[in-house]
Amino acid sequence: MEPDGPVVEVAAPQPSITIAFALVKGERPELVVQKLTELGVDRVELFVARRSVVRWDDDRAAHHLDRLQRVAREASMQSRRVRLPAVVWSATFDAVAGTSGAALAERHGEPVGLDHPVVLVGPEGGWSPEELGYGLHRVVLGPHVLRAETAAIVAGALLVAARMRR
Repeated sequence: MEPDGPVVEVAAPQPSITIAFALVKGERPELVVQKLTELGVDRVELFVARRSVVRWDDDRAAHHLDRLQRVAREASMQSRRVRLPAVVWSATFDAVAGTSGAALAERHGEPVGLDHPVVLVGPEGGWSPEELGYGLHRVVLGPHVLRAETAAIVAGALLVAARMRR
């Protein structure tokens, strides 16, 4: 099948935006991946925080990750994205906290900005003292306490909006 027009190469937007969120119950991870994909987030990472209620073993993680990657593909097609976001299982807080440019979503932080294009969103129970003591920059997502899935979506929206203003 011939393309309808010329093939156009589109540069990836910079900086790359990552939202890493602690596992949440039920089908809420699917909602988060779908909405972050529609917004234009480049990478979505899932992990288990110290206070996470939901935990995945390796088999379960592989099954869920496969499903979440399909959700991202479908959301990409619906929103006419040029690139699929990476959806990855990072497993632990330590794995995502070591990412360059990472910041914790926390009520007492600074406004979200592109100087920290990787935002970690904790579980419903909040960050543990050990995670807060990791020394990461802290960013605030608004004046109210948000559910974990809402916080992840808001973080993505704020970062994508900041990137569009560049």
